[in-house]
Amino acid sequence: MAKKNTVLVKLESTAGTGYFKIAKKNPKKQQAKLEFNKYDPVARKHVKFVEKKYK
Repeated sequence: MAKKNTVLVKLESTAGTGYFKIAKKNPKKQQAKLEFNKYDPVARKHVKFVEKKYK
């Protein structure tokens, strides 16, 4: 069987609330770390989410 192209990564909030989201990433096409501005319901505002290793 072929190896999967996508891996799961953890997008962790920079607000320090401990809130995180899970995203898929193809490391062959996207080598840079992911960064998104998304809504953090614990902080109740939009903050930057950065990629961390998942599992």
